Amino acid sequence: MRRQAGCHHQRGEADSFRDAAARLGMSPQGVTRAIQDLEAHYGELLFHRTTRSVNITDFGANLAPRVRACLDQMDAVLAPSSPQSATELVGRVRVTAPRSLGRLRVLPALNEVARLHPGILIDIRLSDELADVVDGQIDVGVRIGLFKDNRFVVRKVGAVGFGVYGSRALIKRHGEPQRITDLSGLPTTGLIDHSTGRPWHWFFSKERRVLPEPFAFVTDDPEAECDAVLSGVAFGQLPDYLALAHVQARRLIQVLETDSPPPWDVYVYRPQRGPVPKRVRLVFDAIANAFKQGEATPD
Repeated sequence: MRRQAGCHHQRGEADSFRDAAARLGMSPQGVTRAIQDLEAHYGELLFHRTTRSVNITDFGANLAPRVRACLDQMDAVLAPSSPQSATELVGRVRVTAPRSLGRLRVLPALNEVARLHPGILIDIRLSDELADVVDGQIDVGVRIGLFKDNRFVVRKVGAVGFGVYGSRALIKRHGEPQRITDLSGLPTTGLIDHSTGRPWHWFFSKERRVLPEPFAFVTDDPEAECDAVLSGVAFGQLPDYLALAHVQARRLIQVLETDSPPPWDVYVYRPQRGPVPKRVRLVFDAIANAFKQGEATPD
């Protein structure tokens, strides 16, 4: 009620109820009712009213500075932030991403953000398990595969292919598989699914899934699996962002290529709709651009 109580001729205050109403975009009756409500609340008159003048009472004059201080605080809280405010680029941004994809694609983008904007604290959690974005207070996430949660703001940024690969030495020793069924007689790798404790199935075209046991090598880390394939220990089904550089360097050969499954989509997401801090939007866009530029494969 700053201006409703402002009948002193002071800078920024109104000289009458009618003037206060005009400044506030209210009717004079609305201002009068608000004053009456305050008077009823305190049990004291705030103004002496006559047909010619309105004068503030001693009680009203003593109350006005207290009310003004409260309203100044409220104005500061509700004041719109400047688009150029440096404070918008200060604070923590929590990010989650799959481990190997996060190291190859997300971390370089985040390092660049941190270099250009030292006020942003990057907090990244790399895990192949789906993050609890609420309990983890995640601001931005990366996910491979189906994404059906319509509560999130989601942007598709690329796709990841999967193929079966082997080293030249391995193929020289065991030969190249010609059919999926040939895998059962060959050394293979298994990647543990943390949610089940069991190895992931290998995926192929026509929605075929195979678990080529017994495995020659088992791990819960995709990069360790890739290293085992590179070392000639076994054939492995690897994502293209780990394998393609090695194929180009002739360290790995893709086999059963015609049976490869459709690529899996890659998404960058925010777990909440509504207003977004500038620092979070900056990180979101930086990650999305990194995938688009590299098409989810290493340089």
